[in-house]
Amino acid sequence: QGQLVESGGGLVQAGGSLRLSCAASGRTFGTNTIGWYRQAPGKQRGLVAHTSSVGSTVYADSVKGRFTISRDNAKNTVYLQMNSLKPEDTAVYYCNGVMGGWPWGLGTQVTVSS
Repeated sequence: QGQLVESGGGLVQAGGSLRLSCAASGRTFGTNTIGWYRQAPGKQRGLVAHTSSVGSTVYADSVKGRFTISRDNAKNTVYLQMNSLKPEDTAVYYCNGVMGGWPWGLGTQVTVSS
């Protein structure tokens, strides 16, 4: 079944940057399209960006031009570079296949102060 571990979150001021990592263990990402999701307090979890096995990417409108998703298939790791962070980006960030496929991890908290 495998496991996903997210890391790299933290507290940052508005305008700052963070780089999140999502590492898979127990099974590879393979040909799965992998996404980063986020869930803010009181809101549903939503897809932020996803990347296919060949590197094509899609972004939510709210993060276009600020976030960059990438993957290293050799390391079974997907990254999310987040620049020009805004307070509304504050959330717990998770990764998973866009078709599911892994149990949800614990996520990594991102807090952006104004």
